[in-house]
Amino acid sequence: MNNPNKTLWQLLWEYDPNGLIAVETDLTIRLVNPAFCKMLNLEPQDLIGKKASGFLDDADEFTMVWEKDLVIRAVEKEYPAYQLYVRKVMFPIRKEGIIAAIMVDLTHEWQQKNELQRLKQKTLEEVNQVVDRQMKVAQEIAGLLGETTAETKVSLLRVATMLRQDSV
Repeated sequence: MNNPNKTLWQLLWEYDPNGLIAVETDLTIRLVNPAFCKMLNLEPQDLIGKKASGFLDDADEFTMVWEKDLVIRAVEKEYPAYQLYVRKVMFPIRKEGIIAAIMVDLTHEWQQKNELQRLKQKTLEEVNQVVDRQMKVAQEIAGLLGETTAETKVSLLRVATMLRQDSV
């Protein structure tokens, strides 16, 4: 171990790529790891000792987890203020009087999914436009064919009439 003053748990806390946050039962933030700070683009001193509701619009879930002694698994949530999309797990740690959350940053995957959906929608709109243009052209061609067919019929009837008159 490089730093004998740090426990393995402290190192895991610091190096975990997932956002980790621990709040007290009154929703005061007790601990955050560097990954969580990076997700919110804030420093630990901006968060620790402050109410979670000031940063997270779903902070009431911490209270629900504590009061109902729940473990919430794999809930996905968007935090538009931070341009962040996460999958989170929340659980109470009764012995310490805290509620913990692990947040896995899915922002990149979520953006790719949205971009793919946008491209699909754009492609569908373009296909509809092409089909509409083809239908319009087909109707115009049909109209022209109808006109020329009618003109041909009229001309043929005239020729037939002239031929009948010549034969009489």
